[in-house]
Amino acid sequence: MAPRNHTVDEYLEALYFLAFPVGEYGPVVGDDLPAPAARLAEMLHVSAPTASEMLKRLEAEGLISRIERRPLLTAKGRARAETVVRHHRIIERFLTDFMGYTPAESHEHADAIGEAFTHDMVERLADKLGGPERCPHGWPVDTAFEQAENRELMALRGAPVGSRAAIVRLAEHDGDLLHRFYDEGLVPGVELQVLAQDDAVTVRVGADERRIDDDAARGLFVRVAA
Repeated sequence: MAPRNHTVDEYLEALYFLAFPVGEYGPVVGDDLPAPAARLAEMLHVSAPTASEMLKRLEAEGLISRIERRPLLTAKGRARAETVVRHHRIIERFLTDFMGYTPAESHEHADAIGEAFTHDMVERLADKLGGPERCPHGWPVDTAFEQAENRELMALRGAPVGSRAAIVRLAEHDGDLLHRFYDEGLVPGVELQVLAQDDAVTVRVGADERRIDDDAARGLFVRVAA
């Protein structure tokens, strides 16, 4: 199956995650952290030339600016990206809570149908859902709260050996990885203890020990107990 073309909103969503990083995306150093174009192409599984063409379009529309050839969301672009992210998370909750899709399926379908919902429709969904605070994968619906919470979290890959931690969010950029998390029971709310950090991360979950490979450990965002 040929890869589908990504929309402007999907590019803005990816740029948003890079502008407000947590875990594998590096430390937060301020609201204006520029997003690397190469990482953007990697996240969307497109070629560098394809990403470059879309970035030119976003710049022409005033949604990004360039600083030393690196894309940076403008105020206009940031506002639109935050709306896209909020809508995506509410639609995911609609798909799981009302339509019966699994959490992993909800992410894929929300990408595909997101543009079919107007702002008013999404806000009505949010009201019917009782004002959900998080998407099925643990990401806050309120983007301002998310950006503040980013500073409290880290990827499991970086958690100190011996520490106890709770999974708060799951990385969404890789659909196969997201399915793995649910298949293996690595979901928001699960508590674990970090036993070792080497080529993988060894943890204890309940009475069981398991090794979590590097890719998965970088996509599990945890809060380490004080």
